[in-house]
Amino acid sequence: MLGRLLVLFIVVPLVEMFLFLQVGQWIGTFPTIAFVVVTGAIGAWLTKTQGLRVINRFRGALAQGRLPQQEVLEGLLILVAGVLLLTPGLLTDAVGYLLLIPPVRLRVGVALRNYLVTRLRGASGRAMPAEPAAGPKSRPIRGPIVDAEIIDE
Repeated sequence: MLGRLLVLFIVVPLVEMFLFLQVGQWIGTFPTIAFVVVTGAIGAWLTKTQGLRVINRFRGALAQGRLPQQEVLEGLLILVAGVLLLTPGLLTDAVGYLLLIPPVRLRVGVALRNYLVTRLRGASGRAMPAEPAAGPKSRPIRGPIVDAEIIDE
């Protein structure tokens, strides 16, 4: 865990500074700054549009009565992409834009889901089902069925 935090807070900013210096020497200071600002603005717009699409698919899944687990993962990845795109940097922008490409996001989502299932399986000590259990309609009825009417006065 400490190693991951070290990478996140020390190595990534150092790589970003190196990239800024290299690109700044190549195209100039102001074009580099403008490039970062423009990619952030475009990224924010793309994040908004992709996020709204996933929200609509989330609502559609709920309306169909199915658990929207894929939509939740995609929403999480779009949120991460938005944070990366709003963070000043060239490397973070590149990773953020990659997460906004639906096929890439799908593969990352599958890998993330498999990782989480493996971690949860290891934590609980028992196997988890590949698919969530169906809703209450599929539960068998036990005991007598009582027909009742509620009168609210």
